[in-house]
Amino acid sequence: MMLMLSIVTTYLLPFIVVLGVLIIAHEAGHFLAAKAFGIRVERFSVGFPPRLFGKQIGETDYCVSAVPLGGYVKLSGMIDESMDTGGVKGEPWEFMSKPVWVRMLVLFAGPLANVLLTIFVFTVSVFITGIPEPVGPIVGRVMENMPAQTAGLQPGDRIVRIDGAPISSWDDLIRIIHASPEKEIKIEWERSGAPMSALITPKLDKMLGYGLVGIDAKTINVRPGFFKGMAVGWQSTWNLTRMMFRSFGMLFSGDVSVKEGLAGPVRIAQMTGETAKAGFGSLVMFMALLSLNLGIINLFPIPALDGGHLLLLAYEGVTRKPISTKVRLVVQQIGMAMLLALMLFVIFNDFVNIF
Repeated sequence: MMLMLSIVTTYLLPFIVVLGVLIIAHEAGHFLAAKAFGIRVERFSVGFPPRLFGKQIGETDYCVSAVPLGGYVKLSGMIDESMDTGGVKGEPWEFMSKPVWVRMLVLFAGPLANVLLTIFVFTVSVFITGIPEPVGPIVGRVMENMPAQTAGLQPGDRIVRIDGAPISSWDDLIRIIHASPEKEIKIEWERSGAPMSALITPKLDKMLGYGLVGIDAKTINVRPGFFKGMAVGWQSTWNLTRMMFRSFGMLFSGDVSVKEGLAGPVRIAQMTGETAKAGFGSLVMFMALLSLNLGIINLFPIPALDGGHLLLLAYEGVTRKPISTKVRLVVQQIGMAMLLALMLFVIFNDFVNIF
């Protein structure tokens, strides 16, 4: 009993809170965009049908549904996760009565909301904690089982030369290391005034696409101005986005196995719980990472995801021929079946990895 309670409070509760925030943010993007263009929102649901409980406020039913794989907003005249086949009546407030470009913006607004949440979290974090600025080419941390540790580098060492070229800043240092994956270089440093050197071969990080030796800079936190803080928040989100696309590419190319590279709700719940142990700030940053993942994945051209709906609208925009309700329903059902199959697979994969 105590073990079950510990699992719920340590892993399940933080996961539910984080997932709830991400779903609400995503669906709020759709909701606000729909309202802005005069589209009636019939339901705002956290979770997929069947509906469990909720409250009708105005024209919208705000509710919690049984399948915790995501959420949806039910727009009048649109076939979506609710599988409502009531059809299109041609009313001006219906989704299908709006131009293609409006419908595409409404669909894109959900993933955009997740990306904006990530930018917001990163930016606020910068203003609260400051930006870590290197104090010079001085090692602050040496990672285990990396070339720098093997070569004997230690925290506090000052790098003075690489392959004979003088190093005056941390940027000089990382520029050379990043450009030298799997290439032997000579690093010279000073430790308490004594000169030292070693030959080091930077390891290629396939996800990042450049060389690493396993050192971080000694830094001090500097509070940025408003515009610099905003720029750092955007840049951090962009860098993370590039890493995600690179990791997706590695997964599809086979450079990373599905077993290692694909995490489902069980492993994510485990990671959420472990992150929560490090404190609220760490949990919020992890939530920002998941939010960006959710936004990007939802743009994949898979039926039932926003990307699948966008693909159908793009076809309609190019051909200028609306897709029939019957076809939309079939596509939506196929998409939901695909998502369910994928979810069962990743859950099985999670248990294989954990146990």
